[in-house]
Amino acid sequence: MSTNGDFMAVFTIKNAKDLGLAIRDRRRALRLNQATLAKQAGVSRQWIVDIEKGKPRAAVGLVLKTLHAVGISFTTNDPSDQKSGVLVPVADIDDVLSRTSGSRK
Repeated sequence: MSTNGDFMAVFTIKNAKDLGLAIRDRRRALRLNQATLAKQAGVSRQWIVDIEKGKPRAAVGLVLKTLHAVGISFTTNDPSDQKSGVLVPVADIDDVLSRTSGSRK
């Protein structure tokens, strides 16, 4: 997933192989090797190898931990409204809260 200022690229993941490629691409963009990502996600290096190859039977909980480790989040959309590669505006909730917390009294 790539970002551009306050925009985020949205990609459609249709199968386990697409998910594995997204994890691999993000891992490489972060300059992490598979062993480091495995440690951060709490899984084995072999599990990372398998998921990046598109292993279809990976445990959902481990997939979510791995996505979190590389900063990928899921968003659900109406399938009739999805377009691959579209840039959509995003907000960092922590940033919004930190900017507004000082103004409340």
